[in-house]
Amino acid sequence: MTKLIDRITVNAQSSIRIDSGKILRFDPFLLKEEPHDADVIFITHSHPDHFSPEDIKKVSKPETLFVAPESMKPDIEKAGIAAEKCLFVNPGESAEIAGVSFKALPAYNIGRPFHTPESRWVGYAVELEGELVYAAGDTDGLDEIAALPITIALMPVGGKFTTDAREAAEFINKMKPKIAVPIHFGGMPGTASADREFIAAVKPTVKVVRKLLLE
Repeated sequence: MTKLIDRITVNAQSSIRIDSGKILRFDPFLLKEEPHDADVIFITHSHPDHFSPEDIKKVSKPETLFVAPESMKPDIEKAGIAAEKCLFVNPGESAEIAGVSFKALPAYNIGRPFHTPESRWVGYAVELEGELVYAAGDTDGLDEIAALPITIALMPVGGKFTTDAREAAEFINKMKPKIAVPIHFGGMPGTASADREFIAAVKPTVKVVRKLLLE
């Protein structure tokens, strides 16, 4: 196990930063500073707490590249992000950008209307330093993803729009990553204590690391 987990932070919701030589940002949101540090920005879907043009500007620099669902092309264009800087993907597709290999994974709710399979929104499994890091986006626990050899899983636990703490723990116990990080809880809709419930329900064979910066 590398020390990659020490270079992963979560600002709010699914706003994730990973420093692995290149700076990767996922769904930047509620950022107080303007670091302009992102080499690649991954967007999971178009909801405003995941696709925030204001926060994207805070982390972008002239050479920043973008990855987003194919279904978000109109949103990307409206935000003024140049198409030539974007790689658009569909669930199930594997690709590489800036030397980083990744797979776009399905992200949707089962039996709830907030994130539908028809929207073709995604999470990402990114290969970094010998680890496979899963940034889930907004989703329920999907069996096809639980079978992947994920080593670090950043999983929503807040409920209502995503898995709740119990559901997320059941999914992580099935997936069996080395490390799980609870995300998407607290300041927005979702249970503020969800991380504690999640930690209590995850089997001790999985190390749970709390990374949320913004309460």
